[in-house]
Amino acid sequence: MIGLLLVLGLVFLAAWGLTGCLRAYALRGERLLDVPNNRSSHTDPTPRGGGVAIVLAALGGMLWGVMAGRISLEEGAALGGAGLAVAAIGFLDDHGHVAARWRLGVHFLAAGWLMAWLGGPPSLGGWSASWGWLLGLPALVWLLNLTNFMDGIDGLAGGEAVFAGLAGAALLAAAGLPERADASLIVAAAATGFLVWNAPPARIFMGDAGSGFLGLLLGGLALQAAHLDGRLLWAWVILLGVFVADASFTLLRRLLRGERVYEAHRSHAYQWAARQHGHRTVTLAAMTINLFWLFPWALAVALGAFSPLPAILVAYLPLVALVWRLGAGRAES
Repeated sequence: MIGLLLVLGLVFLAAWGLTGCLRAYALRGERLLDVPNNRSSHTDPTPRGGGVAIVLAALGGMLWGVMAGRISLEEGAALGGAGLAVAAIGFLDDHGHVAARWRLGVHFLAAGWLMAWLGGPPSLGGWSASWGWLLGLPALVWLLNLTNFMDGIDGLAGGEAVFAGLAGAALLAAAGLPERADASLIVAAAATGFLVWNAPPARIFMGDAGSGFLGLLLGGLALQAAHLDGRLLWAWVILLGVFVADASFTLLRRLLRGERVYEAHRSHAYQWAARQHGHRTVTLAAMTINLFWLFPWALAVALGAFSPLPAILVAYLPLVALVWRLGAGRAES
């Protein structure tokens, strides 16, 4: 335990220190400055690309876990290999422009790598393996991209990663598997180090490298948990409810309106809310929903106190009503 705590502290310090270095580097030129435009949620030029610190710190922590025998080689290869591929394509996009088809291709390859190294889709209710692949790959790619979509205001994506990492570890402990929680804790520690710089008012932004990396790793952690205990997959679906509800409702509404969904926009519920109430208020509200609404439902499912489907419906209905009320996907004037 002492060794794990020491490594988590080092992961936090590495992410914190590297983020500071990346910020100083970005401030030396305009190429890595996010200059506000009519699609932005910020008003001052701000460095971007700080998510690289999360990637490096988390991968370093996982390498220690594999070498120490606390993280299996398969899990390390799955999370590290897939995360590195997504971070690399995101890094290139942050520094220039990569066509959407190439980014999406890498995303699917990384999701396939992740699922293959983790043993394929989990066995859930008699679903065949082929159905598991057909559903699992798009779900992982969607989670990766929706995390990127939700990284639009100060502290939101970083805070979500900290919450999900800690909550995922708590679910494993509740299921009697605390020894399998190291990867979740390492992700949370790396995200916390970055969040010191990204909490409102943000001094650096995450960028596609960091958001894509976190989105895919959260999906990988959910898949790993599902292989250990099928109930944990549904618990993870509940944990990520704020991001899933907002991004999915927004995408559906824009699709129905015939908009080009791959173009930048400011019509997510959290973006409408941030323009009215500020970044800090919205981020804190999201974390409050996570802690006091979603986590208890996820824990109840993990412990077998509630059946997954009714719990997911009850947990999500207020979220869908909230994002609709806030204007998710509403046409921008």
